[in-house]
Amino acid sequence: MTELTSFDKSLLNLLQGNLPVCSHPFAVLAEQLGADEQTVLTRLQHLKQEGYLRRIGTFFNSNKLGYKGTLVALRVDPAYMDSVAEAINQYPGATHNYEREGRYNLWFTLLTPNLKTEKEILDEVEALPGVEDLLNLKANKKYKINVQFKLH
Repeated sequence: MTELTSFDKSLLNLLQGNLPVCSHPFAVLAEQLGADEQTVLTRLQHLKQEGYLRRIGTFFNSNKLGYKGTLVALRVDPAYMDSVAEAINQYPGATHNYEREGRYNLWFTLLTPNLKTEKEILDEVEALPGVEDLLNLKANKKYKINVQFKLH
């Protein structure tokens, strides 16, 4: 992994909470950084390839849009961890997919338009090679924490 440049840090700081909703958001970021749009796009591509950046997206109020969310904990045979994680990442509603220490070693959140779709996806995930157990941990109350990392 290459070291972050000062430009990269400034770009990532801006990106965490200030991505404009417009036809050319990266050009707006570039202007704020004293650069051009192509430089921003090239650096973002590099940051993604290097593993500093996973995805760029926005947050929506999923409940107001009619979506239901759940937290899923999996116990996965370590030999299958990468393939299971990659399979989960293919579902559009799967987010926050993280390997963790402990008996349940892969956790992710899932947003679906209805409980039928949620059940179908979780049945498919549970049937993946290497998945030994699945816990569907429905939330009783939603907590939203906005975490931003200030890079210096």
